[in-house]
Amino acid sequence: MKLLRFGPVGQEKPGILDADGNVRDVSAHVADFAGPTVSLDELEALRQIDPASLPIVNDPGRIGSCLANVPNFFCVGLNYAKHAAETGAEPPKEPIIFSKASSALSGPFDPVIIPRGSEKGDWEVELGVVIGRECLYVSEADALDYVAGYCTINDVSERAFQIERGGQWIKGKSAPTFGPTGPYLVTADEVGDPQNLDVKLTLNGEVVQDSNTSDMIFTVAQCISHMSQFMKLVPGDIIATGTPSGVGMGMKPQRFLRPGDVMEVEVVGLGAQRQETTAAE
Repeated sequence: MKLLRFGPVGQEKPGILDADGNVRDVSAHVADFAGPTVSLDELEALRQIDPASLPIVNDPGRIGSCLANVPNFFCVGLNYAKHAAETGAEPPKEPIIFSKASSALSGPFDPVIIPRGSEKGDWEVELGVVIGRECLYVSEADALDYVAGYCTINDVSERAFQIERGGQWIKGKSAPTFGPTGPYLVTADEVGDPQNLDVKLTLNGEVVQDSNTSDMIFTVAQCISHMSQFMKLVPGDIIATGTPSGVGMGMKPQRFLRPGDVMEVEVVGLGAQRQETTAAE
């Protein structure tokens, strides 16, 4: 299934994309997509509904984040071999786990707002993983059984806040609109192998990131298993699994976001995003 949310900010309704590309309104069966409503059990119940029985939405308008909110927005740092190399970092021996404020979550076509004081805004196409059931102390072999689905994420970052201001990376990752997610939550059964997905980002029409999840240092299964040794993952949690080479910080000379820039972001099979940047008021 491809799940999505449509409508104005704060008034989104849950929908399903049918085989013909029509948006179907599923709000009679589920209030919204978030937390327990994207558990594996709830998704299985949705799967039993015939999409043809659902109302067609002729003009869905704005497409929001595929999740209304998230209990936790986790990220994995330096998880592509070529990206680690472009930053001058040694490949990590264990996954680098950090958080992004859940309030950064935004729609895939909403503007990205460059925050006040920002000098080094950056882009990061990432494969997003949504957890589908409580996950604690799981093995790598079983880890993918806990996945509800996958989505496209742009892990927008502010490198000066992240690196030059001390403390944890979360400060450079968490401004409002720094987490465009969606347009779809694609259930795991439709995705297949998460380690063979093309990822791509263009900036103002120029391809700057073009890679495949096969370049990950730690697989999705390894990341989930590793995290579950230290914390309990719950339904609706998102894990952004790292970005490939081609970020602005790694360019020579470095290149950063300015108002009016346009990012087009895609994990092939999971849907494409488009954001224009604007300055904070």
